[in-house]
Amino acid sequence: MFPVNCYILWDDTKEAAVIDPACFYEEERQAFKNFIEKEGLKLTRLLNTHLHIDHVFGNPFILREFGLKAEASQQDEFWLDQAYAQSRMFGLQMNEAPAPLGKYICDGDQIQFGHTVLEAIHVPGHSPGSMVYYCKEDGCLFSGDVLFQGSIGRADLTGGNFDELREHICSRLFVLPNETIVYPGHGAPTTIGDEKTQNPFFR
Repeated sequence: MFPVNCYILWDDTKEAAVIDPACFYEEERQAFKNFIEKEGLKLTRLLNTHLHIDHVFGNPFILREFGLKAEASQQDEFWLDQAYAQSRMFGLQMNEAPAPLGKYICDGDQIQFGHTVLEAIHVPGHSPGSMVYYCKEDGCLFSGDVLFQGSIGRADLTGGNFDELREHICSRLFVLPNETIVYPGHGAPTTIGDEKTQNPFFR
């Protein structure tokens, strides 16, 4: 199974957003629900960085339990139609049909919940519609499968492009402050400064 980082963001208003709910197992779904209830959060946004199956497994659960449809780039919507084919490719059995998108996110969109604002930054190459969500006020971003600690996303799936991915990381992400914390879709956090100087794909 894919170990995916699911992020729940909230502020003092208790309004919250979830990024990439990968909840595949019932235990994961219950843990998610328990956390929301324990913290007294009101979930108002469901954001996907991209629509590869490992990042959308929990979308039907979020729709069912919280009434929220996912928001993502229209350029990745075709992946929902290919969800069953994707799952077979990785030897997985999908538990339920993928949920449709409720809203398209475009480059530069401002996504608000409570007092928090995220900026959507389009960084294609891993998938055509890969979005990074940047919170300028808190100095952090959620990179999905675009940028990892010491690595970058794979570019060999449909719509991927290695050169495009490297180019957009440099032109869209490496222009952000060095101290910006990067929370990736898999693995440990890093910073923009560390990846500019230490990531082997940019040496």
